[in-house]
Amino acid sequence: MRNPQPNSKSCFVCGLSNPHGLQLRFYSTGPEEITTEIVVPDHYQGYPGVVHGGIVAAMLDEAAGRSLMGGDPPRFMYTARINVRYRKNVPTGQPLILIGKVTKNKARTAAANSALYTADGTLLAEADVLLVDVPKEMLQNVDLEKIGWKVYEE
Repeated sequence: MRNPQPNSKSCFVCGLSNPHGLQLRFYSTGPEEITTEIVVPDHYQGYPGVVHGGIVAAMLDEAAGRSLMGGDPPRFMYTARINVRYRKNVPTGQPLILIGKVTKNKARTAAANSALYTADGTLLAEADVLLVDVPKEMLQNVDLEKIGWKVYEE
């Protein structure tokens, strides 16, 4: 199973119209699990050839949250806590695999794990993330179509 998830227009990680963003496309690959592939360009480096740690954290954060967004309507959540463990330098210019999986799913909160790997499966970084539902009143007037929340053709 590899079903595309919606993207937005402006999100730093998944916004397809954000010229400064990563423009990642996520796929549901199992119950409460997502994946994506990326080659991080050099302009996101901290040191030469190494992805900036903040960019790595942003990708891990998004993957964790997206593991809970497979429903209709989507479950929008924000990060209450993220614990990132950097295992190895994350290289720019090389294929990487990002995976997010739900570990707990409750009424208003959830927890997920996300991990970033090289194409050969070497673990580069991982995160445990605690997420909380965005309050319903914040979402009641959000026009998902207006923010570009849809599956785009590749």
